[in-house]
Amino acid sequence: MTVNEPVPDTFEDTPAGERHPDWFKRAVFYEVLVRSFQDSNGDGIGDLKGLTAKLDYLQWLGVDCLWLPPFFKSPLRDGVIIDFVMNHTSDQHPWFQESRKNPDGPYGDYYVWADDDTRYADARIIFVDTEASNWTYDPVRGQYYWHRFFSHQPDLNYENPAVQEEMLAALKFWLDLGVDGYRLDAVPYLYAEEGTNCENLPASHAFLKRVRREIDAQYPDTVLLAEANQWPEDVVDYFGDYASGGDECHMAFHFPVMPRIFMAVRRESRYPVSEILAKTPAIPSGCQWGIFLRNHDELTLEMVTDEE
Repeated sequence: MTVNEPVPDTFEDTPAGERHPDWFKRAVFYEVLVRSFQDSNGDGIGDLKGLTAKLDYLQWLGVDCLWLPPFFKSPLRDGVIIDFVMNHTSDQHPWFQESRKNPDGPYGDYYVWADDDTRYADARIIFVDTEASNWTYDPVRGQYYWHRFFSHQPDLNYENPAVQEEMLAALKFWLDLGVDGYRLDAVPYLYAEEGTNCENLPASHAFLKRVRREIDAQYPDTVLLAEANQWPEDVVDYFGDYASGGDECHMAFHFPVMPRIFMAVRRESRYPVSEILAKTPAIPSGCQWGIFLRNHDELTLEMVTDEE
């Protein structure tokens, strides 16, 4: 399937009361910032009851699926929730607090620790304006911990089988409550390997394939959407095997389109959009690019060249 391949307006062959497995290909997704959307009790803060009261209105607008960003209790820096953060937790998370206090305990190996900050030297620093290193020293444990993002977001250690089981259990917990899918945050960084840039590694893809197998077997019609803020030629691998129709994520964000939409408006030309679509590789038949106008990630110049 290519970006330009048409998707049917309806799935008329779907039995009554059932959902077509490709429903996400033609769905209109709406990101609801719950805290600011609708207040049900007059406290000035949006809530889930307020959102529920507006479902008929959202349906009238043509919305097919709601995307809920983090709405659970957290230190307001990070959260592991429906907008599912696979790569890291908060440094306030009980797992991390136990890991730093008790290296030999059950959570001691839940994060990536080292005696110095020299490992994975080829990995870029993502937030160069705030982070001097991908390692931060923890005085409680007396070691450095690895983080691809902010220092208050320590990376989980997926080399530990217990971490893999914990994350699968968390995914299934919310699916048991009825969610229809996940935006899987920061999937390129799940594993780190010496001598690489620690991005898009085979081990990360292997774990995502396992996630897909288990989700497909127990929760059919669930959608997994990859958030990999990279160029399409790298992101396409997160759909998985082409011949089988895709065995990793059903969808993936197409990040370069969004800034080029604004560039096209500014230049009064279609070419910024048509050129990036022409360079976008074909994807498996069971998959779909997620094209978006805006979301909570701010409009940046990250996915345009210096010349552009």
